Amino acid sequence: MGARTGAEYLERLRTQPREVWLEGRRVDDVTEEPAFRESVMRIAELYDLQHAPAHAEACLYESPTSGELVATAFMVPRSHADLVKRREAFAAFAQHTFGLMGRSQDFLNTTVMAFAEASDVFARGGERYGRNIVDYCEYVRENDLFLTHALISPQIDRSKSSAEQHEKFLHLGVAEETADGVIVQGARMLATLAPMADEILIYNLPGLRPGDEDHAIAFAVPLGSPGLRIICRQQYESGESSSFDHPLARAFEESDAIVVFDRVHVPWERMFVYRDVPLANAMYGETNLRQHTAHQTNVRGLIKCQLVAGVAMALAQAVKIDSFLHVQQRLGEMIGQVEMIKSGIIRSEYEFETAPTGTVRCRFEPLQTLRTYLAAVYPQMVESLQVIGAGGLMIVPSEADFVGPVAEDVRRYFQGADGLAADDRARIFRLASDLTMSAFGSRLVQYERYYAGDPVRLVAGNYLSADKSEFEALTLRACELAGMPGELRAGV
Repeated sequence: MGARTGAEYLERLRTQPREVWLEGRRVDDVTEEPAFRESVMRIAELYDLQHAPAHAEACLYESPTSGELVATAFMVPRSHADLVKRREAFAAFAQHTFGLMGRSQDFLNTTVMAFAEASDVFARGGERYGRNIVDYCEYVRENDLFLTHALISPQIDRSKSSAEQHEKFLHLGVAEETADGVIVQGARMLATLAPMADEILIYNLPGLRPGDEDHAIAFAVPLGSPGLRIICRQQYESGESSSFDHPLARAFEESDAIVVFDRVHVPWERMFVYRDVPLANAMYGETNLRQHTAHQTNVRGLIKCQLVAGVAMALAQAVKIDSFLHVQQRLGEMIGQVEMIKSGIIRSEYEFETAPTGTVRCRFEPLQTLRTYLAAVYPQMVESLQVIGAGGLMIVPSEADFVGPVAEDVRRYFQGADGLAADDRARIFRLASDLTMSAFGSRLVQYERYYAGDPVRLVAGNYLSADKSEFEALTLRACELAGMPGELRAGV
């Protein structure tokens, strides 16, 4: 089949039933549901974008098995040029969505590629599991499927392990083993865009304990599997507002969901880790998943930060505050933050690592640093936009105000500097408000803050896992210059 078009994606979505619940009611057709419709169309547009003449060279490559053109996110990089091509493909998707859709299809395409490339890790649990992950990656690649995933158990009692919860299957686990597969029971979160995805990939973050064997599993199943329920959070945007009033929230709202597995059957060929606590804990780091996905993540984060900085500049220019020193300082800081992200991405590609198999991957340290950096810097940039917008963000006219009885007053008193029309000034401030003042904008901040987990642990991990040899060598030389005795320098 090869790379899909938007129409092919929509047709599969319409013809593959799934059990989706939103605000207490079942959604029969996610392509027609107002709360989902715009997000579905954005995903469809990304499928079309990869075929567009301006993007096809970056977004597609020849499948190693079928010879069909397939998505670049599945491409195993073998050179610096391949890493650049992948970055260009990630950027094309991110620019189309302004970096606001954190779980576009290229993210989990990259994940299954990384897993298949490290099939030997899965094979430690049994040879068939190594074969299964390779076969699954090929299946997803050749059919250009859209995946979601859910890595977190319900937050019921986090002081206890999965096996210690007061009910056996509050956390997703193995309920029964059969000749042709496994019956799983329990729940997982936070499945972003689950209502409009094709399949769900389940695996564990490190942290399982001895006794958690029934929960140490990795597998994938279609979202229409019998017994699988998708329970969505309340949408921040109903889909009924205008693109003037909520230009970003209306177009790029990402649904998040808890996924309930009520005795769902998983065929053996879809099982990748089975009741193996050490392997389930090790696979996240040992598959080099972090490098491959962080490449996509940081490119998307770069585009998102560029949007916030660009809106801040436009807002400042609209009311002529960009000549004020404190505003210039904020804008200068935002530009510097964007440049830091760019530099880390380029360095990770240039200083790539080569695997024993001859494939390559971006250098881990700069990408991991950017992951922790984005968790802090995106909220800072949003705060800078709030400071620059000040009280003006709290009183922005709606589209209805421009056609109602007070339209003359609105056009007079909400105009901008240098003859900027009131409706154009309002559009700029609406963009800023969507990013900073709305429920949608708050979710964007929370998403980046906790994207890769606990930010405190992540930053601490930079110290714990770092190669400190350069720091130590330089410090020892300085201690020697300061006259520190040799026996004391040995302990530095």
